Amino acid sequence: QLQSKILILTICAAGIGGTFQYGYNISIINAPTAFIQTFMNETWLERTGVPLESNVILLLWSFTVSVYPLGGLAGAVSAGPMAIVLGRKMSLLLNNVFVIIAAALSGFSRMAKSFEMIMLSRFFTGVNAGVSMNIQPMYLAESAPKKLRGAVALTSASFTALGLVLGQVVGLRDLLGGEESWPFLLASNVVPALIQLMALPWLPESPRYLLIDRGDEESCISALQKLRGNGDLSAELEEMLAEQAAVKGQRAKNPRELFQNPALRWQLLSIVVLSSAMQLCGNDSMYFYASYVFQEAGIPQDKIPYVIIGTGSCELITSVTCNMIIDYAGRRPLLLGGYIFMAGWAIVFMVALSQQTQISWMPYLSMACIFAYILSFGIGPAGVTGVLPTEVFDQMSRPAAYMICGSLLWFNLFLVGTAFPFIVKSLAHFCYVPFLVVCICTALYVGFFLPETKGKTFLEISEEFKKRNFKTQTHAGFYKGPEEIKTTML
Repeated sequence: QLQSKILILTICAAGIGGTFQYGYNISIINAPTAFIQTFMNETWLERTGVPLESNVILLLWSFTVSVYPLGGLAGAVSAGPMAIVLGRKMSLLLNNVFVIIAAALSGFSRMAKSFEMIMLSRFFTGVNAGVSMNIQPMYLAESAPKKLRGAVALTSASFTALGLVLGQVVGLRDLLGGEESWPFLLASNVVPALIQLMALPWLPESPRYLLIDRGDEESCISALQKLRGNGDLSAELEEMLAEQAAVKGQRAKNPRELFQNPALRWQLLSIVVLSSAMQLCGNDSMYFYASYVFQEAGIPQDKIPYVIIGTGSCELITSVTCNMIIDYAGRRPLLLGGYIFMAGWAIVFMVALSQQTQISWMPYLSMACIFAYILSFGIGPAGVTGVLPTEVFDQMSRPAAYMICGSLLWFNLFLVGTAFPFIVKSLAHFCYVPFLVVCICTALYVGFFLPETKGKTFLEISEEFKKRNFKTQTHAGFYKGPEEIKTTML
C-alpha cells in the first residue's frame, strides 16, 4: 500500500538525519583518539615551539569529548521552542545546518592546523543530536496510527543503535579510522544530513501539530490522507478534535509551568525518573570496559574493534526486536524486565571482575555480562523511555516535556562521562554498585507507579493520570475538579 510506504519513508527520512546522528557521532570519535591527540600536540609545537605535557593533552581531549553533551544540552533546550514555532518537520530540516557547519569545521581542521575547530565541531554535532532526539520521537508518534504508535516512535532508538554500529564500522582502520583519513571520518556525518534534506521535504508534517497547534484542519486532513490513505479517517479526526477542544484557549507551556501545574505531577515525575535512569543505569559505561574485558579474554588487540562492533549490533538487534513487540507486550513489562535484568547482570559482572585473575573462565563470563547488559538495555529502557513523553503529555505540554527529558539525558551523560573514571578508581571491581541501585529503584518505580499506555488514546492516558494527580485532593475537597482547572490553565 502506498500509504504504509509513505509512513515507512517518513520514519526513515526522519531517522537518518535525526537520532541516527546521535549514535553515529558518539562512536566515530573513538577510533581517531590517538591521532587527534597527536595532531593537538604537533599543532601546539608548531605554534609555540614547546610540546604539550601529557596531562594537558588529556585535558584538551576530555574537553573535546565532553563538549558534545554540552551541545546536546543546548539543542535539547532549543528543541521545544523550535517544535512549537517552526513545526516538527521544519525543525528537523533546519537542524541539519548544525551538522553541515560541524562537518566543514572538522573536515578542514587539519588543513587549517586548528584543533579548536574540532572542539567547535563537536559542540555543533551535539546541538544537532539534542534537537533531533527531542523532536524526532514527537514527530513520529504524532504521525503514527494509534495501534502502531509505540513501534513507530521506537524507531528513534533503532536509528540511534544503527548510527552507533555504522560509526564503529566506518571508524575501522581499514576504512576511515586511519591516520590520514580521520578528518574525513569526522566530516562523514554530513552524508545523513544531505539524505534527510533531499527526502523529508516531500513528506507530510505531523497531522496533530497542524490541527491542534496551527488550527489548520484542511492541512491536517491532507497529511492524514497521505499517511493513512482515503479510508475512513473520522474516528482519528474525532479524537484529535476532542484533544483540540480539551486544550482550547491554552498556549504551549514552558518547563517552569509544567513543574507548577499540579495536574502534571505524576507525568513529570515519571519522565524525570526514566530519563535520568536511561543514562545513570551504566549502559554506556559497559563500552568503557569492553576493550579491557575482551583483551583479558585473550582476543588479539587488532581484532577487538571488530568484537566491539558486536556489542553495538546487540543494541541494534534488541531495539528492532523491541519495535516489533512493544505494541503487543506494552511499555511497562519491557521497562520493568529491562531494569530487573540489568540489575541482575550488574551483580554478576562485579563478581566476575573481582575474580578475573583468579579463575580462568571469568573473563568469558565478563564478556557474556557485557553483551547481556547491553541486550537488556536495548529491549526496554533504550527505546520505551523516548516514547513516553509523547504519550503521557498533551499537545500543549509535550514540547516542554521533551525539553526537560532531553536536558536531563544530556546532563546525566556529561555527569556519568566525567564521574565514571573516578568511580572506577575508588570502587574498583564494585564500580557498578551505583548503577545497580539506579536499576533497582527504577524497576520499583515502574512496577508500582507507572500506568500502561499501550493502545490508549492521548486523552485516555491524560484521564488516567488526572485521577492519580487529583486523588488526594478530591478526597480532601481542595479542588472542585480537574475539568474546571484544565480550562483555566494558561
